[in-house]
Amino acid sequence: MPARSARSRAVPRDAVHHPLFARCYARFSVRAESRMGMGRVRERLLAGLSGRVIEIGAGNGLNFSHYPGTVSEVVAVEPERVLRQLAVEAALRAQVPVDVVPGAAEALPVKSEAFDAAVVSLVLCSVRDVPRALSEVRRVLRPGGEVRFFEHGAGGGRVMAFTQRALDRTLWPPLSGGCHLSREPVASLREAGFTLGPYRRMTMPENGPALPSSYCVLGTAWRPPGDGA
Repeated sequence: MPARSARSRAVPRDAVHHPLFARCYARFSVRAESRMGMGRVRERLLAGLSGRVIEIGAGNGLNFSHYPGTVSEVVAVEPERVLRQLAVEAALRAQVPVDVVPGAAEALPVKSEAFDAAVVSLVLCSVRDVPRALSEVRRVLRPGGEVRFFEHGAGGGRVMAFTQRALDRTLWPPLSGGCHLSREPVASLREAGFTLGPYRRMTMPENGPALPSSYCVLGTAWRPPGDGA
């Protein structure tokens, strides 16, 4: 079994502070692993990864148990203190080395071109500046490095699209830790200069009612091999 590690570095001020939402999210996400099939989604998201991986917005660390043994190290960045502490606990149970660190997606606390792969899972909905966050992902990946993404965003017909935009302008972000419903993760990745690979649009839960937060996409992208940015 590979050596396991986890540490949480003290920072003077958290980049994100939503303690009540964090506790609610942690309870809901654990139930969703089996009831909504999120465990199976995480397995598909991470299958086949290898080398050094950075996970942006690791939450409470539910991805950690799904990393394959071919991964040599995971650096998991989580800005919210409550979720980060839960991620530290999850890292200690992981079968691959996981280092949990504070930091924001828009200013990742790691060196450029230091990682073989990056994982973004239900995080682009809540970052303050999506283009800047994806620019950081591109910076820390080596040329040819892989992005695995599972995100929710815009979907459904005209009525659902209107509902998502209306919620984004009013109640949803303050109630949901800064989350937005109508963002376009695939378009954002393309605009950030990534090469899109195969991706699959789906609803979560797959067999349940379609809610404003149900429209998801699971896929792969790459930093172009000749990219000198």
